[in-house]
Amino acid sequence: MACERHIRDLETGKERGLHFDAEAAERGVQFFGLLQHSKGEWAGQSFILEPWEAFIVGSLLGWKRGDKRRFRMAYVSVARKNGKSTLLAGLGLHMAFFDGEMGAEVYCAAMKREQAKIVWSEAARMVQRTPSLKKYITSFVGNLHRVETAQKFEPLGADADNMDGLNVHCAIIDELHAHKTRNVLDVLVTATGARRQPLVFVITTAGFDKNSVCWEQHDYSVKVLEGILPDDTFFCFVAGIDEGDDWRDESVWPKANPNLNVSVKLEDLQTKCQRATEVPGQQNAFRRLHLNEWTEQAERWLDMGVWDENGEPFDLTELEGAACYGGLDLSTTKDISALVLWFPGHNKALCYFWVPEDNILDRAERDRVPYDVWQRQEYIEATEGNVVDYDVIRARINELGALYNIREIAIDRWNSTQLQVQLQGDGFVIVPFGQGFASMTAPTKETERLVLERQLNHGNNPVLRWMASNVSVTQDAAGNLKPDKAKSTERIDGMVSLVMAVGRAMVQPGEQEVGVMLV
Repeated sequence: MACERHIRDLETGKERGLHFDAEAAERGVQFFGLLQHSKGEWAGQSFILEPWEAFIVGSLLGWKRGDKRRFRMAYVSVARKNGKSTLLAGLGLHMAFFDGEMGAEVYCAAMKREQAKIVWSEAARMVQRTPSLKKYITSFVGNLHRVETAQKFEPLGADADNMDGLNVHCAIIDELHAHKTRNVLDVLVTATGARRQPLVFVITTAGFDKNSVCWEQHDYSVKVLEGILPDDTFFCFVAGIDEGDDWRDESVWPKANPNLNVSVKLEDLQTKCQRATEVPGQQNAFRRLHLNEWTEQAERWLDMGVWDENGEPFDLTELEGAACYGGLDLSTTKDISALVLWFPGHNKALCYFWVPEDNILDRAERDRVPYDVWQRQEYIEATEGNVVDYDVIRARINELGALYNIREIAIDRWNSTQLQVQLQGDGFVIVPFGQGFASMTAPTKETERLVLERQLNHGNNPVLRWMASNVSVTQDAAGNLKPDKAKSTERIDGMVSLVMAVGRAMVQPGEQEVGVMLV
């Protein structure tokens, strides 16, 4: 649609005062050939734009209304690893120092200044590698500038103390899908008001929040391309698979990856697709980040066929005296409490569950879950009364401590203070374990790896299997994962406990191979 719009405007744009300056477009495309790549397999080679990149650069610099550039805003959406940072670095240098704008202020903006510095640092390396640029452009920490023309190129984060007072000639906004508010976009758009032909260039991968500023820009772009909203100042280029495409079909992958077999390697996509097929919790991340498809935030986590392949029976006596790490999720006193012991040296997990005895039959009927059967089979322990008795849990943990070498017990901070103090008094090392992305992402991904590589033997515990089938994981904008109790279909306490136990084992030297984590 973007290309059709370009061709259509070549034919009819004159009626609206538009014309295409092919020489200006060609100069912009050739400018990139002066630059050199600084990293990877192309380090030291000239930056020759791929056809899709030349189309974007040529469109932005070539289309004009009178003697000014036509486009004031650009929205470009492509999948990850398609060379966005390099393209942005070159565009930033051109707009700052070769666009004929005296006192040009160009900013690369992101949620954090450190993120914005990724693009800026690439531009700084390009300057250092290009003698003709290095002669005129001075580089300081976080600043490229030319004194004679008062031009500069800087990184800018939403976390900056003050974004007011900017006089923006060009703003490059990286990964808009990660922006929780519209503040950065609004401030930078407003700051272009005094410029003759400013440009705000947004480039991003698809997100999952359709109440976000990124979805607003995406939706607007699609409507412009479809001709629903006429806007001659807005450039759009969206590369992603189409609705109805089978995301596992390699033939649709080039739609989202115009740099396929250049910076995006087919083998890498094949590997990630296979893993996403086997681990449902990775499907949304693969589809969003690598196929540029807007997805939901939550997704069922595990393939139960793969889970069942981890269920070989084992002899408990072989674990006596072995080192293990516990994860304890107490939930509320009326729900299921769970303890999982993870034995990294044996790749085995032992599970213990508690529910109140008084309401177990009502719960089984209401939830259509066989709590009473599991109690008779001794997979669940019912404590006397209508709430879970934490004293029973404490006594059971002490019994287990006499059998196994429980080195640490990770415990959810919520609703656990008294039992935590008591267990510490009993001699256990208790580690409070946060439930946010920072704490849960690494062990969630490690648990995935263990399941996928058939290295997590759960002994086919039916309660844990039920909970594993319930788990949905939530992703943040960076693709981090964590189990989400609110979005999961039923109870998942045992799986949260397992993830916490694996998390504590991961940080102990020599306990297990933690270098093969999914990233």
